[in-house]
Amino acid sequence: MSWNWQQSDWPDFRWNEKTFAKAEAAFLRGAGVLIGSAKHLDEDARQQLVVDAMSVEALTTSEIEGEMLNRASVQSSIQRQLGFLSDRRKVQPAEQGISELMVDLYRGVDGALTENQLFAWHRMVVSGRTDLRDIGRYRTSDEPMQVVSGASYAPKVHFEAPPSTRVRKEMKRFLDWFNGTAPGMASALPPLTRAGIAHLYFESVHPFEDGNGRIGRVVAEKALVQGFGQPIIVALARSILAHHADYYRALEEANKTNDVTTWLRWFSAIALEAQYRTFAEIDFVIHKTKLLDQVRGRINARQEKVLLRMFREGPEGFEGGMSAKKYSIIAETAPATTTRDLAGLVGAGALIRSGELKHTRYALNIPVSNIPDISIDENGKLTFLI
Repeated sequence: MSWNWQQSDWPDFRWNEKTFAKAEAAFLRGAGVLIGSAKHLDEDARQQLVVDAMSVEALTTSEIEGEMLNRASVQSSIQRQLGFLSDRRKVQPAEQGISELMVDLYRGVDGALTENQLFAWHRMVVSGRTDLRDIGRYRTSDEPMQVVSGASYAPKVHFEAPPSTRVRKEMKRFLDWFNGTAPGMASALPPLTRAGIAHLYFESVHPFEDGNGRIGRVVAEKALVQGFGQPIIVALARSILAHHADYYRALEEANKTNDVTTWLRWFSAIALEAQYRTFAEIDFVIHKTKLLDQVRGRINARQEKVLLRMFREGPEGFEGGMSAKKYSIIAETAPATTTRDLAGLVGAGALIRSGELKHTRYALNIPVSNIPDISIDENGKLTFLI
């Protein structure tokens, strides 16, 4: 079996454009709605949306690679870099690096993608690592770059990238393609198609010793947002994480052919889902502002602290819901005080109570946005399942 880069038509990707006409139209309509919704937020809410969106993408793109980062540290780092008020906590190199990556993407989304930018992104992604030889440059090892699973005595090779001697040439061709297909260029491609191919193309070359997945997803996000015409973070990594097993299977199959129609069907559905997740984040910020205004002056400092902590978890909320035990830990209260505080929050309309006794849980009293599971069939029909 030969990999896509070993085939005679590499990298002349081909696909059925008609299959994605409806998806591309839906994405552009959604982009307009997103931009319009964001404009209705006040300055504080917009700042919160930007920080929250960047933080979630930073955390989830790292989690896809098995790296669990500290949410509060990532948020603090992003706030500092954007010049917003932060708690000035000490941030570890991995959290600082991925935060810098998200901020750099947001600030430079309109610019061309360059080799120097990719090298800077690589230094950010592997910040604090001491086990890599090639940091901030393309890989140079003579060993094959392979994605492998299974026992060492019987490994399964899911993919093998071009040898390091070919990487610089392949990446020059990739960058020329990426910048030449941007909006306004003679060879411009629709955003879903361009982002999907960009991600697959980058991952197929696998130019770095490590960090290719995170950088490749940022490349795809840059392509998506350039299609918007305005900077906004789309929840692409979060949607990929929700389907991470399918993600790796789809990439593995796509690495075997340069007909990318099947891959683009999968990726386009994920990108549309990411749009819906971003809608949900904007709605969450709007309802958070309304709820805090509603309870202002009616709750004490402990209750406000817990509410703000719950809001930090985003639209999904605490895993398993807020319990009396969690409240006591966050607010540092005795059981009797916890009971009074929670009852007060329910009475003020801030929380909704469910369950009884030890199964009692509390959730924020705001509408929940359902995220559809989207699929695109061979004829381009979009199906939305809630």
